[in-house]
This record gives sequence, C-alpha cells and structure tokens, in this order.
Amino acid sequence: MNKVHVKKGDTVVVLSGKDKGKKGKVLEVSPREEKVIIEGINMVSKHVKPRKMGEPGGIVKAEAPMYACKVMLVCPKCGKPTRLAHKIMADGSKLRACKNEKCGETF
Repeated sequence: MNKVHVKKGDTVVVLSGKDKGKKGKVLEVSPREEKVIIEGINMVSKHVKPRKMGEPGGIVKAEAPMYACKVMLVCPKCGKPTRLAHKIMADGSKLRACKNEKCGETF
C-alpha cells in the first residue's frame, strides 16, 4: 500500500501545473493512485446527461484529481508551505510537525 503525506482536511499549496501557487483544502485522498482532490483546484468541465425525467443536463464544473507529489502541506500555525517531520511523544504516539526553522509546531 502507498502512503500519501497529506490527509483529508489539510490545507495545501500547489507546486506545479496550471494552478501553481494556489491554496486549497484537501477533499479526498486516494493512496492507491497517489492522487488528491483539492477544493477549487484543477477544475474541469464535465458533460452531464439528464438522468431523470425533467432533470436538466449540461456542462458542470468539477474538481479533478491531481498527483499528491504536486502539492505541499501548509503549516496551520505559521501559514508557510512545509515538509513534514514526525515527532514521537513519550507515550509512543506519532505527531506530524512543521520543519520550518522558527516554527516546529506539531499538528
């Protein structure tokens, strides 16, 4: 099984592609494909057929998945993009931490 460095609900910044530099919240993570879906990022147009009688069809905007390696986690305390460090607490639990020099906040 593949591991992804971001979780559902994290705030991330896009590193490359058409939405480079934009921030958004992670809506969904699929570790098997190593992809994430981010709110308002990588928008595509989908053509939707009407399914029920009287329901309108048309073109709908939706978020498309993008590779997790193209996003970087944003620290909730300092607000800067950061790599993840892992701190092991006294009780043996593992916490994620900010790797910025001045911050070091665990979350």
